[in-house]
Amino acid sequence: MLGLTEIQIAAAIAAALGAAFVRGLAGFGMAILLVPVLGLAIPPREAVVVANWLGLLIGLVGLRKILHASEKTAFQISAVAVLATPLGVWLLARADPALARLLIALIAFGSFLLVLLPKKPAHYSPSLPETGGTGLLSGILTGFAGMPGPPVVPYYLRREIAPELARASMMTIFLATSLAGVISAFALGVATVREPAFAAVLFPAVLLGNWLGTRAFGKISDTAWRSFTGGVLGLSALAALLKLLQA
Repeated sequence: MLGLTEIQIAAAIAAALGAAFVRGLAGFGMAILLVPVLGLAIPPREAVVVANWLGLLIGLVGLRKILHASEKTAFQISAVAVLATPLGVWLLARADPALARLLIALIAFGSFLLVLLPKKPAHYSPSLPETGGTGLLSGILTGFAGMPGPPVVPYYLRREIAPELARASMMTIFLATSLAGVISAFALGVATVREPAFAAVLFPAVLLGNWLGTRAFGKISDTAWRSFTGGVLGLSALAALLKLLQA
């Protein structure tokens, strides 16, 4: 039913395992790493929907703990992102596949550049427009690229807050956007039965990778965690651009 070779499926499972480990450790990165790889084996719009399915399924793991540990801005961003996600799906449905691959690679690279910007001053409090704008961009990118992270990661990582708070807040947002992405894809006729089937094949690897990453979280320092998250964005951006050139 998937119409893929055994090598393609094995590569997707390996990518899902690694991407989920990063998600468990950093709190983000699964879609940024996974969508460009899946997009080389299946059409970009299918890769986006698969990533949203996986984000939804893994987001339900430890849900109560994550919600309790999140900053209130996570719920504000989630609300705006959910409303904006259908717009991203609509854009994806009308985008040329080659253009979609290019934009997805550029999104991954742009997220890395944003994290390199100077950090906010201590005790900085984001304004309502900044929070709302983050939600708007996150929702559009969820629907179009399956990547809610590029605006969300800099929003939290550029502030002097505890890694536990940043990680839980990002996970809360990504659960909400994944749910919105799945619903919007079905409502707008972008999704088929192939995507949840492919997600079901990949989910055991995602579950294992996320568990390993969660165990590793908390065993590294704040500085090491921030360095790791920045490195993840940089490597994923480079990989996306290289794979685009090879496609």
